[in-house]
Amino acid sequence: MNIQQLEYILAVDQLKSFSKAADYCHVTQATLSAMVKKLEEQLDIVIFDRKANPIATTENGREILIQAQQVVSHAQALLDSSKAINRKIEGKLKLGVIPTIASSLMSIILKPLMEKYPALIFEIHEQTTSQLMKSLQDGKLDLGILSTPIAISDLETELLYKEELVLYGHFGRKTIKKMELNEQRLFLLQDGHCLRDQIIQLCELKKNKFLPSNLRFESNTFDTLLNLVDDFQGMTFLPKLYSAQLSEARQKRLIPLEEGRLEREISLCYYRPYAKWNVIKRLNTDIQDLVKQHLS
Repeated sequence: MNIQQLEYILAVDQLKSFSKAADYCHVTQATLSAMVKKLEEQLDIVIFDRKANPIATTENGREILIQAQQVVSHAQALLDSSKAINRKIEGKLKLGVIPTIASSLMSIILKPLMEKYPALIFEIHEQTTSQLMKSLQDGKLDLGILSTPIAISDLETELLYKEELVLYGHFGRKTIKKMELNEQRLFLLQDGHCLRDQIIQLCELKKNKFLPSNLRFESNTFDTLLNLVDDFQGMTFLPKLYSAQLSEARQKRLIPLEEGRLEREISLCYYRPYAKWNVIKRLNTDIQDLVKQHLS
C-alpha cells in the first residue's frame, strides 16, 4: 500500500469513473485500475461496485475512503512542513572566501543575501585555499568559496560559475598570443595563491618545474599588481569580476588572448559531516543568479 494508491481511490470516488480518474492522475486507465485492484486485494475489501453506472463506492469502501483522505492529508501536511523548513534559513553561517575573489564577489552577493535572509548571520573569513580547506575539515567553517578542482577528496564541491581570467597590461597590439607572454614582464600574485599556479599552468609558463625568468615581480593584492604594471609597463592577469571594477582608463588596457578566453571554476565547498544542506542548496542558486546578473 502507498500514498499513490490512496490518491487513486479518492479520485475514482470523486469522479465516479476510472477513465476520468486516470486522466486526472496523469496515468493510463490500465495502470490506475491495476493499482486500485491491488489495494482491494491487500485490504481484502471491495471498494468500488464496478457494475454500477456510474461506478459506486461500497459501504465498506466508504470507511476506507474516510481513512484514506486522512492519510493523504497528513502526508501533504508533512510535505508542506518539510518545504517550510527548507525555506527557513536562519542562524549563523561561517563562510570562508579565498582572497582572489573575496573583494569582488562579496560586494556582489553579500548585501542581496543579507536582505533575502535577514535571520541568517554571515561571518566572513578571508583565507587561502589551504587554510580554508583545513578550516572546513576542522568544523571552523560551514562553507567555503574557492577555485576548483581541489586535492582533498573528503570535501564536497558544487560549481557556482566559471570565471574568466583577463589580461591587463601595456602592449602595442590589440591581442596577444600565449607564447608571447614569456617575452613580457609578467607580474603575478605571491606563491601560495591558487590563481598564480592556475595562470602558470593555463598559459604554459611553467615547464620542467622551473619558472620562466620573467616571473620576478610578485604581490599579495591586485591593486599592487596593477600599479606595478602601470609603472613598469608589464602585464598581469585579473579575474573578470575584479576587472569590472576598474576605471574606464584601465578597462582599455585589458588585452584578449588570440587563443580564446582563459577560465577557472569557482565552487562552493563543504565538509559532508558538517554540511547545512538547505543553506548550501539555496545559496548555490542565489549566488549563481547574482553573478550572472552582474556579468550580463
